[in-house]
Amino acid sequence: MPDVHALVNDFVIKLRKRKIEGSKATAKQTAELLRSVISQQRIPHINQSGALIDAVKGVGEQLIAANPVELAVGNIVRRVLHIIREEDLSLATAAIGGLGLDAGSDDDNDVDGDEHPVLSAAAVAAAARSALRPPSLQTLLEDLPNSAAVPHASSSGGDSDGKSKSADKTSRSWKLKHNVIEAVNELIQDISTCHEQIAEQAVEHIHQNEVILTLGNSRTVIEFLCAAKEKKRSFRVFVAEGAPRYQGHVLAKELVSRGLQTTVITDSAVFAMISRVNMVIVGAHAVMANGGVIAPVGLNMVALAAKRHAVPFVVLAGIHKFVLQGDLKTRRPNEPEAYGNIGVLLAFGMGQLLKL
Repeated sequence: MPDVHALVNDFVIKLRKRKIEGSKATAKQTAELLRSVISQQRIPHINQSGALIDAVKGVGEQLIAANPVELAVGNIVRRVLHIIREEDLSLATAAIGGLGLDAGSDDDNDVDGDEHPVLSAAAVAAAARSALRPPSLQTLLEDLPNSAAVPHASSSGGDSDGKSKSADKTSRSWKLKHNVIEAVNELIQDISTCHEQIAEQAVEHIHQNEVILTLGNSRTVIEFLCAAKEKKRSFRVFVAEGAPRYQGHVLAKELVSRGLQTTVITDSAVFAMISRVNMVIVGAHAVMANGGVIAPVGLNMVALAAKRHAVPFVVLAGIHKFVLQGDLKTRRPNEPEAYGNIGVLLAFGMGQLLKL
């Protein structure tokens, strides 16, 4: 098994050099890396979830700093942290559910008390507090197995109890890591099939003989439109060219190659064409918590035109693209390459024209 530090360093280099293209590929590889970190992380007997959270946070900070523009990295890190907390809470709740309150019996001949330890209300309350709040010094001191169980009189029984407690801690540590890895696997599967899951809803939005307008080059939009065509829906697509990168040309070629009726229009013709459009369908780089989107240049103009003519505006994005509003305040790129290659827009030989 490769060293986790080598995996992290290799992935950081790829993020810095922008070798990973697309939010989906970035999110999937981030989740796979965090899965490797979790699987190789050693968990102590106390505060197992805290060890996993610290490990994931440490790796996540390195990945986010490597490419602040790619918001999908931070999204996946937060999702994995949420998974760890949820699985830890689930195991703690299950452990509390297995404990019982024994109020005692007035019968002196009651022999059940010798087989099951008597738990006080204070012990169960301490267990509930440790499960429903984050780890703290007081939580660590309130060791539930030691404070809840009443030791037997014989020394051999005490030794067996100590062994059983150690076995229970080891079993819980294994269950926590196993459950977290299984949940991360489900997250990776959701990311891998996000295009297909979104495309399944195409027939509910696109109807016969409609006119669709789109902008940019989004794989999600391509799969969405092609899924509607496979359901025998006949429609026409207008693609804004998206200057200055002209990503609309790439999208139009892909749609034509897959048999869709496609027409490329200039960005300035969007407002004149919008009255003939039944729906605007676009992709997005990220979806903010307040409903705003981070999208290609020119999408704001298309949105304003659609609002003016009351045209439905649909944004297609996977769950790995949902970000918090505060991320934009702390993720301002300092490297020039973060804004793209200027050579695509301005050739080196034209540099003389910029001199004053």
